Amino acid sequence: MYKIGEFSKITSLTVKALRYYDEVGMLIPSARSDNDYRLYDRSDYEKAQLIVLLKELGFSISEMKDMLTTCESRQDISFYLAEKKSFIKNRIQKEKMLIKEIEKHLLQKEKEDNVLNLAHRTKMYEIEIKEIPSMTVASIRFKGKYSDVGKHIGKIYQVVKEKANGAPLNLYYDKEYQENADIELCVPIKGTISGREGINVKVLPAMKAITTMHTGDYQKLNEAYMAVLDYAKENGLELLTPSREVYQKGPGMVFKGNPDKYVTEVIVPYQMREK
Repeated sequence: MYKIGEFSKITSLTVKALRYYDEVGMLIPSARSDNDYRLYDRSDYEKAQLIVLLKELGFSISEMKDMLTTCESRQDISFYLAEKKSFIKNRIQKEKMLIKEIEKHLLQKEKEDNVLNLAHRTKMYEIEIKEIPSMTVASIRFKGKYSDVGKHIGKIYQVVKEKANGAPLNLYYDKEYQENADIELCVPIKGTISGREGINVKVLPAMKAITTMHTGDYQKLNEAYMAVLDYAKENGLELLTPSREVYQKGPGMVFKGNPDKYVTEVIVPYQMREK
């Protein structure tokens, strides 16, 4: 039997670590002396060597404890190592995706450093008050992410076909940002359409709205909305829903094209603010 100091020397585990492993049930000494001193034998040595190996392989305390309490034979170890390998590969994949996101933001920041600051960019938006005429549209209303629009655009054009009569647009019914947003994808049409299961045909009423044009990536559309909101505040106007985004020039069905050349009209209905 080995005292804790002796066992520490031959296992390369500190006395502090051995006491901790005993407390958490990872490496309980095979015996204790009359004075309650920890005493270890060769079977404890084998388990200690396994702990050293697992530490070197990046296993956490909780993982080691789980493995040591459920492992029935040395042959089982390979299964745990394979599972740990899978966890690491998944983590690496996620880290790589994060690196790509960081690189994308760094590239965007580099572009922004070459133009005016946000306040000046906001002033570049020309605001107009317009009478928006009524229009007949084919539409699909759904709840989901803003990026989900692409899942529905092909379906609606398959039904509309040559009856399309203008740029597609989205209606946004929420008053604030929502992760599960209330969105209606619309395509203006002329005449009637058939075979329209899941697609509504409706008339969007005429309305008075604050409008502005946004040129560039959709990721920057919030700046156009900021310009509209600032104008409304300065002129005592209250913004209403649904707001519209009319995609005058955007990605095609196959190729996305140059996002810097996208042209989007932002249209927000309003009323006079009550005093």
